[in-house]
Amino acid sequence: MPDLSPVHRDFFAGGAGDERTLRANEAAFDRIRVVPRVLRATGDRDLRITLFGTEVAAPVLVAPTAFHRLAHPDGEVATARGTAAAGSLMVVSMAATAPVEDIAATDCPLWFQLYPQPDAAFTASVVGRAEAAGVRALVVTVDSPVFAHRPRDVRNGFLDLPAGMVCENLRDGTGRVRSIAMDDRLGWDVVDRLRAITGLPIVLKGILHPADAELAVEHGVSGLIVSNHGGRQLDGAIATIDALPAVVKAVGGRLPVLLDGGVRRGVDVLVALALGATAVLVGRPVVWALAAGGAAGVRDALDGLMVGLDAALALAGARTPAELTADLVAAA
Repeated sequence: MPDLSPVHRDFFAGGAGDERTLRANEAAFDRIRVVPRVLRATGDRDLRITLFGTEVAAPVLVAPTAFHRLAHPDGEVATARGTAAAGSLMVVSMAATAPVEDIAATDCPLWFQLYPQPDAAFTASVVGRAEAAGVRALVVTVDSPVFAHRPRDVRNGFLDLPAGMVCENLRDGTGRVRSIAMDDRLGWDVVDRLRAITGLPIVLKGILHPADAELAVEHGVSGLIVSNHGGRQLDGAIATIDALPAVVKAVGGRLPVLLDGGVRRGVDVLVALALGATAVLVGRPVVWALAAGGAAGVRDALDGLMVGLDAALALAGARTPAELTADLVAAA
């Protein structure tokens, strides 16, 4: 693990409560096995996919995670450079420690993650700023009506960023940096309010229940991310790979379903795609790579997942992600 301060390492590595869901995300992948096909003449594989008009080299994207300057002096700018070099796409966190404009200047394809704020005017200003910077989709986190108890941060007294760092995308019109407010009054009407202020595709992040997937389709969102916030919100929530099949079934192909949580190797990507995900997002592995090697480390981490996926595709008997089907996986 990279040489981070113990406090900051705990911030990135830790989860909510007893960290059961944090552990379950990876353990769930360990319970799944691949049932490969043979003699499929796959030849050269093609990992490319297109999401909302943006082609990426493989269905492996960078998940939104906060405070990258804790891991590397260049923070999210370095993450974006490494992501672009790997041919991928980055979801910028609302709690980034670099301004979205500086991140966008790397020419990395970007989506922007949003916590809708109780102050509707401030929410609109944040969305407008991200849109002006050129982001290509809005990723709305919907699993955080309150802030969960994270024992590692409490134990370490990690309650704020060090001096000289702020959440740059939370500056209001006066230059003041606001705190992110969780809002337990949010309902499905938030989608309608966001649709009224932006033409960007709206992707909901934090869907685990198939009934919510159905509602999301009814409310006209553009995509879903099956996510339990990396085990950082509801401790005891279902692992994302276990939740994926029911959500995919509920959606019925009407919009793309992505997944984050627990993806650590190329074969994990293959399993998620076989169970119906259009793509996966990775968070902690990117942060560790950023801390260890900056932009080059991020590129190497993403390249490693893509190389692993390419080999797994060939060994499972598929040429493209679209050829992966649920019959290729089984519970151990």
